[in-house]
Amino acid sequence: MLELADILREAGPAYRDAYGARLLPSHRKAMRDIEACRTAALGGHLRACDRCNARQYSYHSCRNRHCPKCHTDQTRRWLQRQQSRLLPGSYFLVTFTLPAELRRLARAHQKRVYGLLMRAAAAALLKLTADPRYLGARPGFIAVLHTWTRALLYHLHVHILVTAGGWRDSPSPGWVACKRANFLVPGRALSVLFRAKMRHGLRTAGLSDQAPPRVWYKKWVVHLQHAGTGKAVLGYLARYVYRIALVNSRLERFANDHVTFRYRDNRTGQIQHCTVQARHFIARFLQHVLPQGFTKVRSYGVFSPSRKPLLDRVRAELRAAPPDPLPQPADSVDAPVPPVTDHDPKAHRCPLCGLGRMRIIETLPRRRPPP
Repeated sequence: MLELADILREAGPAYRDAYGARLLPSHRKAMRDIEACRTAALGGHLRACDRCNARQYSYHSCRNRHCPKCHTDQTRRWLQRQQSRLLPGSYFLVTFTLPAELRRLARAHQKRVYGLLMRAAAAALLKLTADPRYLGARPGFIAVLHTWTRALLYHLHVHILVTAGGWRDSPSPGWVACKRANFLVPGRALSVLFRAKMRHGLRTAGLSDQAPPRVWYKKWVVHLQHAGTGKAVLGYLARYVYRIALVNSRLERFANDHVTFRYRDNRTGQIQHCTVQARHFIARFLQHVLPQGFTKVRSYGVFSPSRKPLLDRVRAELRAAPPDPLPQPADSVDAPVPPVTDHDPKAHRCPLCGLGRMRIIETLPRRRPPP
């Protein structure tokens, strides 16, 4: 199967030569890590069958959060952890989209603008839900930053999963449900407030002069929809917590310096195919590589890490079961493989004879520094 790593290994050197110093350090690191992922460059283990002596090499993963081959276990554990935190009841999914006029500014100041976008969206939601005309309480929500469309184009937006209720401190402390089952806050008012928060944030950061004036006089897109129990939305968000919207199975062809990949059109629901030059494909991928150390998943309100006692109080009031302990992660290629003993039931069965166990007989050293 064609992989992103194959394209980067073949077309990556020319891309680096073409863009030189303009290539961000985070982009260089992502390319280097993905190219080396599960190859001898990162070391690994040699296993042998204890019956037929068949040999099998197992190489380590790069663990870069943009790699389409890594983080299967981390994604599963993140989803389990978030689902265990969900409170009983309904949820809303609110999506805040940054206007196209501000994308150039966001590209030039990624860490500051991305963080500001998430904070502005959260602040707008908290302010409007605190209004007694709507909820009059503090909900809990989980925000995830996305920078892409399914065609890998640059489209900056934040998905926020919001509880259909919140904690009210006064006059009588307690959990308050939404006044209407299918209504959280008015979308138009939320859009105006979000725009104002972004404008204030850019002014405070000294970046407002780089924003075209017309952007403050247009309607900003904020979409609200009911999300049921929230579990389906979490499942969708979990797929992109540790990588961008590209899996190797969507790559169809790499020939004559062109890459063809498929995606599902959001409007029609139909499968579309896109063919671009390799350098343009790499550029599409790299524009979604996040700045080093940037946190793309954040919790607010009663889900905020600083409000754990409040969350426990809410859970007790709603008579929600305490979170189940997370299961221990299974062995996977995402984590270092521990040595196995003769009685270890997790030892891999031999794929050749089907009778013996594949046991580690040698640790293979790295051929390059850790990513």
